[in-house]
Amino acid sequence: MPTPDLVHIPTEAERRFEQELEEIAASLEGTVGIAVTDVETGRSYAIRGDDWFPQQSVSKLWVALTALDEVDQGRLELDEGVVIGPKDLTLFHQPIRDLVRARGSFRTDYADLIQRAITHSDNTANDRILRRVGGAEAVEDFFAAKKITGVRFGADERSKQSAIAGLRWDQAYSVGNTFFDARDLVPDAARRAAFEGYLADPVDGAMPLGITRALARLARGELLSPASTALILATLNATRSGPQRLKGGVPPGWSIGHKTGTGQFFDGEQSGYNDIGILTSPDGHRYALAVMIGRTREPTLERMRMMQAVTVATARFDLENGSREPPEVVPQPAA
Repeated sequence: MPTPDLVHIPTEAERRFEQELEEIAASLEGTVGIAVTDVETGRSYAIRGDDWFPQQSVSKLWVALTALDEVDQGRLELDEGVVIGPKDLTLFHQPIRDLVRARGSFRTDYADLIQRAITHSDNTANDRILRRVGGAEAVEDFFAAKKITGVRFGADERSKQSAIAGLRWDQAYSVGNTFFDARDLVPDAARRAAFEGYLADPVDGAMPLGITRALARLARGELLSPASTALILATLNATRSGPQRLKGGVPPGWSIGHKTGTGQFFDGEQSGYNDIGILTSPDGHRYALAVMIGRTREPTLERMRMMQAVTVATARFDLENGSREPPEVVPQPAA
């Protein structure tokens, strides 16, 4: 773990970086939180970094970490078999549903479910892992054991998404458009109360700084065994969702492993539009990033541009901060 400076005087590059982050956050109408933590030094830069924001599917990362901690403790084997059937299906994004519908059930293991939950943000895969590790309480216990603060988990996807819509979960909602039909029947006043209640105190809330500090510890190998750390970092690097969020701003030679989160709409406004990740420079220096939009009516394209701007600004800061030499550019022969 990095030793924090007793008294750190911000460099000119750091001051410019924080100012740029403030300008980026202000460029989008809505509630925006941004945090960047230097994995190697532990220093953080943030806008509304200690405010609570809804995570949505960002919370799938904590389920995966809890499961991998169970592996490290000898309480779960990644190749342990599991059968996914109709009773396991959830709602919204769940690519695994097509396999269940085609075959009646789908046999796999927990290594595969972790891949599906992170790289494809599959709600059914996530909730099945959550059930195996002991539910939401197990994730909160993981936070406590690892001294992760500024992050809470809340509930499984079925319970959480139903409550945001003013509903109570019924397994029939996992079929076709049944959930959407039921949601459409909820009176506007009840839906608004549920929606606003969630945004005011998100059951899955997290602080941007809470997330980036946890990500930095994950990257440094402080949360899991070396094997489990390598597995989850590789899985984050394979994420397919949100290619135009943080990932869309990654410069040549850099890389990012990330996890997105996307919430429900009500009356033209969205509850949670997020991306978090670990950005790595060509020389291996790493930054944990969290960009969280609590609520907004802005078009998706503008949100993605704002997130990309954070990635670009972080890469520029890495170069301007002067702590590392810029990577050597080798001229390529003319075609």
